[in-house]
Amino acid sequence: MKSPASTLLAEVRTFRQNHPDVRYVDLIALDIPGHFYGKRYPIEMLEKVAAGSPLKLPQNAVLLGVQGGLFKIGDYCFNDGDPDANRRLVPGTLKPVSWESQPLGQMLITSDGTEAPIPFEPREVLAKVLERLQHKGIHPVVAFELEFYLFDKKLDQGLPQFARDPLSDDADDQPNLHIERLSRFSAVLDDMAQTAKDQGIDITVITAEIGPGQFEINFGHLDDGMRAADWAALFCRSTRGVALKHGYRASFMAKPYLQFPGSGMHVHVSLYDAAGNNLLAAHQQQPLRHAVAGCLELLPHCMPIFSPNHNAFRRLGAAVNAATRASWGFEDRDACLRIPESDPRNLRIEHRLASADANPYLVLAAILVGLEHGLEAQREPSAPLNQDRSSGTDFPLEMLEAVRAMQHQAVLRDKLGAEFVDVYCENKRQDHLAFQQEINAREYRWFL
Repeated sequence: MKSPASTLLAEVRTFRQNHPDVRYVDLIALDIPGHFYGKRYPIEMLEKVAAGSPLKLPQNAVLLGVQGGLFKIGDYCFNDGDPDANRRLVPGTLKPVSWESQPLGQMLITSDGTEAPIPFEPREVLAKVLERLQHKGIHPVVAFELEFYLFDKKLDQGLPQFARDPLSDDADDQPNLHIERLSRFSAVLDDMAQTAKDQGIDITVITAEIGPGQFEINFGHLDDGMRAADWAALFCRSTRGVALKHGYRASFMAKPYLQFPGSGMHVHVSLYDAAGNNLLAAHQQQPLRHAVAGCLELLPHCMPIFSPNHNAFRRLGAAVNAATRASWGFEDRDACLRIPESDPRNLRIEHRLASADANPYLVLAAILVGLEHGLEAQREPSAPLNQDRSSGTDFPLEMLEAVRAMQHQAVLRDKLGAEFVDVYCENKRQDHLAFQQEINAREYRWFL
């Protein structure tokens, strides 16, 4: 059996043989707001890291705000000397980058699995949840779906412009679900799909969504929850790069247009035991009801994760498939938790509340904690929307209220980690306050 170091070294050497023109590799990880940070390494140095040389980056890079600034959070950032923390290479993620002007590679790095993991690193938070579920004999199968908009590459006074239809050169300003839009934008969409596949991502269905220039791309179901979240994170990076190469701007912003639908991150989750039996389908689907109840109970306390910024809250309560209450239903896209029609083997929950720009590691961790809590508490959920359209529980609709609801929730502090919850909530609070520190033109129109 090969050691991890020998496996990594073989991966790097094979990559160098297959891509002799690549001189640098971006080593990247996702921070709390969901942005990649990292370093560009010469390929020769990467081989040394794979062989066992230390790989260190500043610990506080994980704490960066949306605009890249650091906030004082407890003793972090300004009272800790900004220490380095060990990272490791994630096997199987060294892939070529095709959207840059020069030959390049990229590879995921993480602190999870090191001697001293960073407790608030998103990948480490999910790793702990998955490890705990595995010890309980619970094995999730996960699939992400991501919606995004295409805009013209150039902004108009800072505002997005509709993507140009390559056949007519007119703005694609007609919201529809027509298959013809897939044909008209096939060059960029095909490149996005192929580039994602080159990254090892299993791309399945592509849909032209309701908004102008809006699309959805689905991924295959995986019995490795961490890898499923890796796919979602890497897809966002490659999709933005491919769009720019084709003269567009791809955005996972939750609500770029008030008058058109927002973009969501839909996560399908089913749970199996070691023998491959669907746990949610047992006993006339009673565990499904318990899991739903757990998710609904914790959902109002997870809003800073599902709606991670000011704009994401604008998506909630929109006219098309965006809830304002914690609700569930069978084959109901107005519900936060939709139960798609399926046979018992594939019975699953589709969690539809998170915005497309949410952190996929944290979204999946929060969903799994809700399912875990529900199976343990064994409570009955509220009535499904199919029976009562007013069913559901209110949840916070602005960031500061959402942070207060999350920070002191006992189950989340226990199952996601108290240090993570404190750090995450303060990061979101500070980001929100920083966002408010600007007077816009509308304020002058209203109050001058």
